Amino acid sequence: METVLIILAILLLFAGLLGCVLPAIPGPPLSYIALLLVQWAWKPFGTTTLIVFAVITLVVTVLDYVIPVWGAKIFGATKQGIYGSIIGMLAGTFLTPVGMIAGLLIGAILGDMYAGKKLSDAIGSGLGTFIGTLAGMAVKLIVSGIITFIVFFKIAEWVLAQF
Repeated sequence: METVLIILAILLLFAGLLGCVLPAIPGPPLSYIALLLVQWAWKPFGTTTLIVFAVITLVVTVLDYVIPVWGAKIFGATKQGIYGSIIGMLAGTFLTPVGMIAGLLIGAILGDMYAGKKLSDAIGSGLGTFIGTLAGMAVKLIVSGIITFIVFFKIAEWVLAQF
């Protein structure tokens, strides 16, 4: 049973890292679930570690929705610009990660232009939306990366203890 839980945890860790850049996959929560699976397998983590990472995961998940909007608002994005960035990011996801980022930027600019902004103003607020979204992705990657590192370290300890 431990081996099955470890394999599932490893798959969730990779999905968690992928979810940090793909909008439809919740990266940090998947990484945290991987940590819980390893905990269930042989209890390598203390209660404090589980609580700290639960709180961090919750905060980062909430911030994932706040940071892009905050960046957009600071740079004067309109509601249409924010919606445009979301639509552009989702459409670009089907192309590549670069397409997703380009779609986000183009969608934000087109949304702001649709709202009546001049091109130069729309570019400025589009860049704000873009920067806010990238900042959110970076925070998620940092948290999921730390969880991945810690879980892989514990898995390596477990594997070595088996021999």
